[in-house]
Amino acid sequence: METAGTAEAVPRPGLRERKKRRTRDALLRAALELFTTQGYERTTVDEIAEAVDVSQRTFFRYFAGKEEVALAVQEMVEEHFVRSLRGRPPGEAPLEALRRAVLDGWDTINEAVASVVPVELYLRMFRLIESTPVLLAAHLRRSSETEEEIARLLAAREGLDVDTDPRPRLAVAVFGAVMRVTGRQWSTGEDFSLEAIRALTATYLDQVGPALTGNWRTSGGS
Repeated sequence: METAGTAEAVPRPGLRERKKRRTRDALLRAALELFTTQGYERTTVDEIAEAVDVSQRTFFRYFAGKEEVALAVQEMVEEHFVRSLRGRPPGEAPLEALRRAVLDGWDTINEAVASVVPVELYLRMFRLIESTPVLLAAHLRRSSETEEEIARLLAAREGLDVDTDPRPRLAVAVFGAVMRVTGRQWSTGEDFSLEAIRALTATYLDQVGPALTGNWRTSGGS
């Protein structure tokens, strides 16, 4: 067991690695600023590189293309959520663990993105992804890989075989659908704040049980 003063210090990256990190972060931030101000399709790799005063060749050392840089921060957020889920108490029911992890993720979003881009810029990019078909399709394609990772994580928490027990994948499918509805509704609403998407997330997740098992008819329905 490690005690205070006995844990090994994490070595600080060398100067070369720090310079590479700064260049990557600068390209990422410049790309998101350009995408959200003039549009994804209208922005070129040359413009992103020029904004950071580097060559196109340098851009491609860090990113395969516009799609990768456009979705990079969203992937950071999803990784942050998965880490939060891994840290949930083992006694929590699967859907409750997912709910707590995603809400905790919104509460600690600064830890995931603030070292690279402002949270406000990330939220603007999130809206752009939702409204840009080519980016939304790429985001959903990549999200399917994350959902499989989450399903396997839930199965491991519960001591299940994910390939023979359908419940982990079913739970993640429901959860993923709620997240997509939440993102779509928030991005087309009027309040684009972090507080608004967090509140909407909580509200929609709380409706999962009643929506799946309740009677939707009003008392006046036939």
